[in-house]
Amino acid sequence: MPGKVLEYARELIARPSVTPIDAGCQDWLMARLEKLGFSLETVNQGGVSNFWARRGLAAPLVCFAGHTDVVPTGPLEQWHSDPFVPMERDGQLYGRGAADMKSSIAAFLSAVEDFLAEHPEHPGSIAWLITSDEEGPAIDGTLRVVERLAARHERIDACIVGEPTCNTTFGDMMKNGRRGSLHGRLRIKGIQAHIAYPHLGKNPIHLAAPAIAELAATVWDGGNNDFPPTTWQISNMHSGTGAMNVIPGHADIAFNFRFGTASSIASLQNRVVALLDQHGLEYDLEWEIGAKPFLTPRGSLVDALSDATQEIAGITPELSTTGGTSDGRFISDIADQVVEFGPINASIHKIDEHVDVKELEQLARIYQRTLEKLLHV
Repeated sequence: MPGKVLEYARELIARPSVTPIDAGCQDWLMARLEKLGFSLETVNQGGVSNFWARRGLAAPLVCFAGHTDVVPTGPLEQWHSDPFVPMERDGQLYGRGAADMKSSIAAFLSAVEDFLAEHPEHPGSIAWLITSDEEGPAIDGTLRVVERLAARHERIDACIVGEPTCNTTFGDMMKNGRRGSLHGRLRIKGIQAHIAYPHLGKNPIHLAAPAIAELAATVWDGGNNDFPPTTWQISNMHSGTGAMNVIPGHADIAFNFRFGTASSIASLQNRVVALLDQHGLEYDLEWEIGAKPFLTPRGSLVDALSDATQEIAGITPELSTTGGTSDGRFISDIADQVVEFGPINASIHKIDEHVDVKELEQLARIYQRTLEKLLHV
């Protein structure tokens, strides 16, 4: 197994699949899965490559999900080696996507191959859901596959997403849910005027400042046992013509909520509107739901993955819902249980991204052992 997992990870890292380009990663994966008896279905749209692969028709259906795309490399001169030439140094495998998340996909493949070699007539079914647009807009990626599966009422019993979830020690954390993301685009209206005649204008920045301060100081909720408290942050703010002597006519503010199940989308929206109205502002406000929160409570999937991690790595993962969004937010619409588990995430999206080769080997064994527990073999 060690040589095989490493070989697969190197094969994938060597392909410069900067989102949404797949660079042949999925063709390589599908060719191997077809030899293992998987039925393959491509769902390509808007320049994004996706595939769904399934072996078997019986329940339960266990799915491995992930993405072949990676973020841009950043300044190449700052890397110690070419980010698309996988390099091993001091027990670490370096390259863009090494941790996020080509090593997880390599471990998926090794785990499934070894599982099928030992259990060719296994009960239940195994599936793969792979996209090339998780790091980008995520409009034509996993969401499109989920829509197709939902249209034909095809559901997943348990899904493992190979996102890098561990903090300081391999195996120390799995994500059993994620917070929701709610975007707001706010335009505060004022009146443009010469800056020497402020009585002829209305400065939208001055008008907005007290409301911004109150929004920033608001305690939206206290969280709950599964999610931390809701947070509100401004991501962008722009106003003015660029001239030094003009009162701007409007101020544009982009903000974001990260929220769990202690608040609803409607309650957050209503509280923002009430606060803006309380300050007597004239404004336009547009909303965009980036993600709904999802949660997988303790059950067969959490237990199987926790037990497998304890057996292989000697540690029981902490359950967490922290961090950003993932494609789990889409998969949860058609899956009874969704968890994320993968390598240490300290180097993701950074220069010299890497993964420990020994942990990569353990990851494949954990995925295989989890599959055995879920399919009862």
